[in-house]
Amino acid sequence: MPSYRRSIDVTVPASPARRTAATSARPAVRPARGRAVPPILVRQVRNGIEESVHRGDIVEVDAAGRVIRQLGDPDRVVALRSTVKPFGVLALIEAGGVEAFDLEPAEIAILASSHSGEDLHVRTLQGIYRRTGVSQSLLACGSEGMPLDPLTAARLARDGEKAGPVRHMCSGQHTVSLLLSRLRGWDPTEYWKPSHPSQIAYRAAVASVFATPTANLRTAIDGCGIETYAFPLREIARAFAMLADPQSIPASDPRTALAPSLTRVRDAMLANPELIGGRHDRLDTSMMKAAPGRLISKSGMEALRGVAILPGPRIGTQSTAASGMALKIEDGDGHDRGTWAASVEALRQVGALDGGALRDLARYHRVVSLDPHGRAAAEAVAQFDLVPVGELIG
Repeated sequence: MPSYRRSIDVTVPASPARRTAATSARPAVRPARGRAVPPILVRQVRNGIEESVHRGDIVEVDAAGRVIRQLGDPDRVVALRSTVKPFGVLALIEAGGVEAFDLEPAEIAILASSHSGEDLHVRTLQGIYRRTGVSQSLLACGSEGMPLDPLTAARLARDGEKAGPVRHMCSGQHTVSLLLSRLRGWDPTEYWKPSHPSQIAYRAAVASVFATPTANLRTAIDGCGIETYAFPLREIARAFAMLADPQSIPASDPRTALAPSLTRVRDAMLANPELIGGRHDRLDTSMMKAAPGRLISKSGMEALRGVAILPGPRIGTQSTAASGMALKIEDGDGHDRGTWAASVEALRQVGALDGGALRDLARYHRVVSLDPHGRAAAEAVAQFDLVPVGELIG
């Protein structure tokens, strides 16, 4: 099994000439030229005192790319991070991997997940490895900070067991590359490098979903060591609208060819919400269980969330069409409270959550911070109006 060691950086003060050369070698940070300050979505309030705010952008789009609702900048470019996973798995599906490996819906779901590293997730992945002859020792996603599930982490610590890469939240995504390598006969070592055929195939799948040439993709390195991709929020929302209802992709759009594979991913995720996140305080799973068969939620690091809202009745609106939503919190939301509160409130406003679902999600909708004695000390309050675009124009 690969070892993962934290390197120690011993820094020697550089001469002015060396500092200048080093500085010039660094990639330039592209400023957000002319971008307006995002609106406030969530306020952190302590006994009536506003302590901090979370700003962000939200957009709802249909499968044809029409903006339905927005707040802030729908063209803000963000890194997909883990929101890419439902679309990257198409690389394996389109290559015939489901049939070749006899993958079940639960196994497709885990490949599109950011799981909590619970035993349920590990068993599902290990079932794939045993049946396909793939060794989990090939996983190169690391294991630092894993598993995400605190109960599982506490049990492992109690038993003196170190979490392996299979418990990493991105191990399902990495398994896609290992399965592609097994299917195509590629050397699986260093599968994580951008030049590896499995990463090229994954990249091509993402490019197909977003209808762009692979050469035009803006890439970066994700936290788990493989590439991530950047797109405007409206395009992310559109991808989730296509996931919500692949049959609604316009006939003139070449992405109609992806409809069967998107349907497979959608149905697998809907049927296995606990594999997408986890059983304890994972909002993706909690929202999907609160509104079963109505939506798919997929988060990404730095406070990005994509939601596929399936066709069907909504509260307070005549619309029954499918749509996709993308939401980004400006500050990265290290406490999760801003993302949680804004996500639930946005879905409430578009009519995707009924009263029962809102009750089930109350702890996310208005996130309460407790003191050591169990008293409510502060709360995150979502305050914004996600107005239909037609009303903004009219």
